[in-house]
Amino acid sequence: MVVVSPRPDAGRLLGDLCALRGEIADHSDRAMARLQAVHANHEASAHNLLHYLGLRRRDLRPLQLDLAALGLSSLGRAEPHVLATIDSVVEALRRITGHEGSPPDLPPPVDFDAGQRLLAEHRDALFGPPSPGRGVRIMVTMPSEAAHDYALVHDLVERGMDCMRINCAHDDPAAWLRMIEHLRHAERALERSCRVVMDLAGPKLRTGPVQPGPAIVRLHPDRDICGLVTAPARAWLTPAENPAPPPSPADACLPIDGEWLADLKVGEHLRFEDARGSDRSLWVVETGPQGCWAEATKTAYVVAGTQIRREHGRDASRTTSVGPVPPTEGVMILHVGDALLVHRSLEPGSPATSDSAGRTLTPASIGCTIPAVFDEVRQGDPIWFDDGSIGGVVEEVTHDHSLVRITHARPDGSKLRASKGINLPESSLRLPALTSKDLEDLTFVAAHADIVELSFANHASDIDMLQQEIARLGTGEPAIVIKVETRCGFDHLPDMLLAAMRSPRCGVMIARGDLAVECGFERLAEVQEEILWICEAAHVPVIWATQVLETLAKEGMPSRAEITDAAMGHRAECVMLNKGPHIMTAVKVLDDILRRMQAHQTKKRAMLRELRLAHTLPEEGDGDIAS
Repeated sequence: MVVVSPRPDAGRLLGDLCALRGEIADHSDRAMARLQAVHANHEASAHNLLHYLGLRRRDLRPLQLDLAALGLSSLGRAEPHVLATIDSVVEALRRITGHEGSPPDLPPPVDFDAGQRLLAEHRDALFGPPSPGRGVRIMVTMPSEAAHDYALVHDLVERGMDCMRINCAHDDPAAWLRMIEHLRHAERALERSCRVVMDLAGPKLRTGPVQPGPAIVRLHPDRDICGLVTAPARAWLTPAENPAPPPSPADACLPIDGEWLADLKVGEHLRFEDARGSDRSLWVVETGPQGCWAEATKTAYVVAGTQIRREHGRDASRTTSVGPVPPTEGVMILHVGDALLVHRSLEPGSPATSDSAGRTLTPASIGCTIPAVFDEVRQGDPIWFDDGSIGGVVEEVTHDHSLVRITHARPDGSKLRASKGINLPESSLRLPALTSKDLEDLTFVAAHADIVELSFANHASDIDMLQQEIARLGTGEPAIVIKVETRCGFDHLPDMLLAAMRSPRCGVMIARGDLAVECGFERLAEVQEEILWICEAAHVPVIWATQVLETLAKEGMPSRAEITDAAMGHRAECVMLNKGPHIMTAVKVLDDILRRMQAHQTKKRAMLRELRLAHTLPEEGDGDIAS
C-alpha cells in the first residue's frame, strides 16, 4: 500500500514566507547603522549578509520540507541572493493560490545574476585573474629556500600557483624581499600573474623553553623489517677549530681536531667505544677541505671526549677526541592524570621528578610565551597543547602559575616540547591581534604585499587596528584576509566581516588547524560549513587552509582522505598548500582535482554535467537485465 502524505497548504506557506520576509527586513533595519562605513564595493553584499543572518535566526527545516513537497525552492541555495530567492518563491505561491500581491517595500539589493557576479568580482579582485580552466586559486606557503632558489619559485608559478604566501613568523625582510623578486621575475618570464600574500604571525600562544637533554649524538642506520641495514648512518666530521655545516643532511656532526682530520683518507677504518661501552666503527667515504663523511652500520652514542683512533694508516696508534656536541632537545612525557605547572615566566621547563618508589616529588613544569593570558583563565577551563595532542583541565590559578591536570594523552605518554601551541578554547582572552613584531613587520608588508592575513583575529576592533595601521603607513593598500582560527573569532565572524568590508578588497581564511582544537575536532566539519555559508552571503572569497594534501607534499604519497578533503576545497575560492619536499607534485595534483570538480559543483549547487555512467545501463531487451 502506498502512503500519500497530505499536500501542504500553499496559502499557509505563503503567509509564513511573507512573515519571514518581514522579520528579515526588521532585522536588517536594526543593524543598518553598521553599514555606514562599508566600502562601495561591498554595499549590496553587506545588505545581503544582514538578510542572510535574519533568515538563519530560526529553524527553517519544517518550512523547507513543505516547500519541497510543492516542487518549489526550499531556500537551500539562498546565500548569495537572499531576498531574491524568497521573492521568487512568494511569487510562485501566489500563482498557485491565486493571490494578488504588491511589490515588496524592501526590494532585493542583490538579484540572482548579481549574487554570482559579485562573488566572482570580489574573488578576481582579491586573487587576480584565474588560470584557464580553473576558477579556484592555489596558494602555496614558501619555504626558506625560496629566498635563494629562483627555480623553485619559477616552477611553482609554472605548475599553477596563483598566490605566494610568506609566513612572517619565519625568515626576515631581506629573505622576504628576495622571494618577491624571484616571483616578479617568474611572472615576467611566464607571462602569468601571482599575488603576494603575507601572513602576520599574531599572538600565537606557545610553550616556553624546556631544559635541554644530555649532550649526546645518536648514530642510527636505517634497517628493514628483518633488521638488515638498508642505509648506513652518516656522520659529518668537521674541524673543531673552524666547524663547517654539512653540505647535505647528516645524522650527526662531530667536531674533530683539524690536523688529525686533514690526514684522513677515503676507505680508512675508525674505531671508538661509544657512551654505552660498545665497540663501534666508522668508515671514511668522502673527504674535503671543510670536513669528511663517515658512515656507521651499527647504532652508536657519541659524547664529548669520545676517543676515536685510526685502525690503519701512517700512525695507527694516533687518536683524537670528539669536541663539544650539542645537547639533545628538551622533552617531557606526560600521561593522563599527571600534573603540569604552566608558569608565567620563560624559565626553562623540566620533566617531573620522582623518588625511588616512583612517587612524584615535583610535577613537570613549562612556561608560556604570553603569560598575561592566565589573568583570564579560570579553574575548570580546558587547555590543549601541541595542536590538540595533549589536553588538560586547569585545576588552580595562582599569581605565578596555573596547575593543569592532564586528561588526554597517548596510552604510553605524549611528548611535550618547547614552542608548541597552547589553546584555551573556553577562556575569554583579551589579546590584540597585532603584536609588536606584527607592527614592525607591517612596514614591509604594507609596501610589498597584495594581501595581508591577520592571524588570531577575534573581534572587529582587531580589523579596525590593522586598517588604521595600514592607513598610517601610507605605503600601500593590501587587501585584508581574516584568519578564523579561534572559537571567539568564529563567534564574531559576521561583525569582523562588516569591519573588513570597509576595505575595498577582503577575504577569509578557514585556518582549520587551531580552529579544530578550539571548536573540537568533531565539530570542525560543521564550523567550516557555516563559515562558507556566511562568507557566500557576504560575497567574500574564502581560503581553504591547513593540511591540504599534506602527506603528499611531505612524503610524496597522498592519503585517500586528503584527496577527498582537497576536492571539498573547491567550494572555497582558494586552496592553500603548505611547504614540503614534494610540493611540485602537490600543486599538480591539486590543480587536476580542482579542474575536475569545477564541472561537478559550485558552492552547494550540484552541476548536472552529463555522466558517462548514465549511458551504461543496457536497454530492456538487450539480454543483460534479469527478468
